[in-house]
Amino acid sequence: MLRANPAGNITLFVLDPVPFGDRAGIAARLLDLPDFEAEQVGFVCPPLHRGAGRMEMAGGEFCGNATRAFGMLVAQQKGGLSQVLVEVSGCAGPVPVDVDWNAGSARTQMPLPRSVRPVQTDGLTGTLVDLGGIAHLVVENAVPSLDFFARVEPLFQDFSGLEAYGVIFLDTAAMTPLVKVPAVGSLVWEGSCGSGSLAAALAQSQDAPDGLFVRDYTQPAGVIQVSVLRQNGSTVSASIGGPVKLDSPITVQL
Repeated sequence: MLRANPAGNITLFVLDPVPFGDRAGIAARLLDLPDFEAEQVGFVCPPLHRGAGRMEMAGGEFCGNATRAFGMLVAQQKGGLSQVLVEVSGCAGPVPVDVDWNAGSARTQMPLPRSVRPVQTDGLTGTLVDLGGIAHLVVENAVPSLDFFARVEPLFQDFSGLEAYGVIFLDTAAMTPLVKVPAVGSLVWEGSCGSGSLAAALAQSQDAPDGLFVRDYTQPAGVIQVSVLRQNGSTVSASIGGPVKLDSPITVQL
């Protein structure tokens, strides 16, 4: 196993093969280990397509931070490459990850949204962002709380194929992410959230002019930079980047 720290979103990578049916249980036991302070678990698997490596999250969801960290891990294993193509759960094809070894950072392309729409909920105006497999409600001027999450959670019932969803509590460029992965039974105040950062940028750039929209989102345990390229009023590409730290592999007995 290897512990990765992409902008505070602590991720454990299980390096040994694990049958799909056993992953949720193993992930839950790893997340219960207090020494790692982990928020999520990914499983390294043989590539299925053209990727240099493959990683599947415990809940089958896509995670931008885990993708950045896994890309850095694969690049390290291959002698310190500056770019690799990796396969990750929630994405149909390989995803490019660029690594800046001098800065200790990694950047990955992100999926384009299936939809971005305003909603009225709990007396506030928010933005629902469906990224395919994971969706987020972005709200401003709401106090982060489990009660608020419970009240707005029914909004996600209308989405098909969600492996995870969250509420992004946004205050200008500072954000607090709360994310649920039903398959693993987890509801976590994340140190940082890659897809949530993208959702925030998509929400805030809806009325932005064509061109590059770039914003740094300060989160409880780190900062993620989001770049969104808009053309003809639509988002045509997006990426997230930030610091990543990889620990050395260790053996854990469960």
